[in-house]
Amino acid sequence: MAEIKFVNITKYFGTTKVIENLNLEVRDGEFLVLVGPSGCGKSTTLRLLAGLEELTAGNILIDEKVVNDIAPKDRDISMVFQNYALYPHMTVYENIAFGLKLRKYRKSEISKMVAETAEVLELQELLNRKPKQLSGGQSQRVALGRAIVRKPKVFLFDEPLSNLDAKLRTQMRTEIKKLHSRLKTTMIYVTHDQVEAMTMGSRIVVMKDGIIHQIGTPMEVYNNPSDLFVAGFIGSPKMNITEMALTDSGLLTDKDSGIELEIPTEVTDYLTSHDIQKVIIGIRPEDIYLESRKSCSNPIEGIIDLVEPLGNETLLYVNVHNITFTCKKMGFIDAKQGDMISIYFDLKRLKYFDVENQKALW
Repeated sequence: MAEIKFVNITKYFGTTKVIENLNLEVRDGEFLVLVGPSGCGKSTTLRLLAGLEELTAGNILIDEKVVNDIAPKDRDISMVFQNYALYPHMTVYENIAFGLKLRKYRKSEISKMVAETAEVLELQELLNRKPKQLSGGQSQRVALGRAIVRKPKVFLFDEPLSNLDAKLRTQMRTEIKKLHSRLKTTMIYVTHDQVEAMTMGSRIVVMKDGIIHQIGTPMEVYNNPSDLFVAGFIGSPKMNITEMALTDSGLLTDKDSGIELEIPTEVTDYLTSHDIQKVIIGIRPEDIYLESRKSCSNPIEGIIDLVEPLGNETLLYVNVHNITFTCKKMGFIDAKQGDMISIYFDLKRLKYFDVENQKALW
C-alpha cells in the first residue's frame, strides 16, 4: 500500500495548460475517484503519477519519496486502461504473466501467482483462450488480472468500464469494489461517469479545466456541493437551478415565473447582512414533492412537459412559466403530458450560490 501526494502540480501540452497548481493527498489504502467532464485533466493526472507524462512543475510523492525522475517501471504502479491493451497473440495466461516474465520471476513463481490471480477473478477456465475469444467483461477481468498479479503499491484505473454495456458496467463496478476490499491497496480511479464516482469511491475529487473544485465523500459532495459546477455535475438527474431575487419582505422571488419562496429566517439574515440582492438556488429532484409537507413552500403551479417512468421511480418534467423543474418520485405516478400539477419545494433542502462567482454561500 502507499500514500500519494501531488504538490503544486502543473502540466502544459505546448502552450495549453491542462492542470493548474493541483494539490491532492491520497490516503494509504484509499479508493479515490477522479471525476469530471472530458478534458478536465483527470486522465493526465493519472498518467503523471504513472510516469507516462512529464511534469511541467511540482512534485509527486509516493510514501514521502519524490518520484518525478523515477522510471514508470520502477514506481511499483499498475494501470488498467480503457481499451484493456491485451496482447492479441498471447493467451490469457501469457497476458497475465507477461509483466512477471519481464521482471525475471521464476516459472514456478509465475505459475503460482497467475493461478492465484485467476482464482480471485474467476478466470481459471479462460487461461488458454486468446483475447479475441473473450467477451468485454472477460477482457476487463484479464486486464485487472495483469494489473494485480504482481501486487503493486498502487492501482490506477483510466475509465476502464466505458466500453462495456450498462449491465456489465454495473457488474464490474461491484467486482472492482470487492477487489479493493480484498486487497486493501491504494486505488485511483478516473471516470467521467458521476454514477461510477458516487458508487465506488471512498472519496471523490471533482475536476474541471485542470482545477479541483471539491474533494469529499460521495454524500458530502452530493449534499453540500462547493459551487454551481459541482451541483450540476454530481447527481442524476442534475440539480434544478434558477436565479431569484430577495425582496424587502424577506422572500425569494422570480418575477418571470411568479415563484415566491419563504426561506428560513437565518438565510434571509445572512443574505441581508452580506448585501446580497440576488442568489442562485438549487434543489435536487427528489426534494420537490407533489404534496404539501411541513418544511415545504407554498404550492407552485405548473404543466407536465414529460413523464419518464423508470420502474422503481418516475421522473416528471414540470414547466413553470418556461422554467422546467425535474421531480423524482419513487414508484409509478399516474400523470401524463399536459396535466396541471402543484409542486412543493423542501425549503430545508435548498442550496444557495453566489451569482457572481457561483460558489456555495455557506
